[in-house]
Amino acid sequence: MTQTTIPKLWLASTSEYRKAILSKLTKNFSCQNPNIDETVHPHELASTLVSRLALAKAQAVATTLTDGLVIGSDQVALFQGAIIGKPHSFDKAIAQLRRFSGHKVQFLTGLALIDASDNSIQQHIEYFDVWFRTLTDDEIVRYIEKEQPLDCAGSFKAEGLGIALFTKLSGDDPNSLIGLPLLKLNQMLINTGYNVLLVD
Repeated sequence: MTQTTIPKLWLASTSEYRKAILSKLTKNFSCQNPNIDETVHPHELASTLVSRLALAKAQAVATTLTDGLVIGSDQVALFQGAIIGKPHSFDKAIAQLRRFSGHKVQFLTGLALIDASDNSIQQHIEYFDVWFRTLTDDEIVRYIEKEQPLDCAGSFKAEGLGIALFTKLSGDDPNSLIGLPLLKLNQMLINTGYNVLLVD
């Protein structure tokens, strides 16, 4: 791939968190809302869910293009075998953190990259584990009041004050905890010939 044929990058998301993470790798991208149905299928495994939705998001945007690289991603938390979504309310966030207190929660982040010029697909699932401290109700309430993590799976923002909730983190890429595994995405881009270190 020469400099004159570098494709445009698209992020199939309007998430401010994913925009911020991708901006660490490159500023040369555009965002588009994939506007897909994210309903969980009956008896669907967490790994199947994040893989399916990441690909669906990327495909929804790629079908509107004739070329370009489209990034799709989706994340869920898994606790004691159950899929945990975003709390969307103060009370549900409190309930989530009470359940997590003193326990491990696993995060699965699905990643898909589609080259719209030939519809080739790369996919990956990134796993990341967090261990929560034993939290008091006062700590939980104060944290949620301070950071308002109501639109975050697991009811915390690991890039902010949420780090104070944990005793241990385990995984290959801490960026995945925020919603986009940059190490794997960078390798996927390189596989297509797109090297962020060589693009202006």
